[in-house]
Amino acid sequence: MSKNEMLERVRELVRQVTEARFEGAMYAKLARAHGYADGYMRALLDAGLVDRDTLLRAVSEARREVVEDDTDRVAA
Repeated sequence: MSKNEMLERVRELVRQVTEARFEGAMYAKLARAHGYADGYMRALLDAGLVDRDTLLRAVSEARREVVEDDTDRVAA
């Protein structure tokens, strides 16, 4: 798996967590999504596959996409 594929997986996990949060998901579902995303990101960092700044950028981009998509849906 390439670095870009790993970062895309991070973005997908963060999008899922953020969407679940916006949708008012039950605590168990939200906690499970958070745990999975956090664990994946920790493994990437611990293995030295990505650096902190790259990971933070990927998380920021994913969150921004969800917020923008939600704003677009509300405006429509």
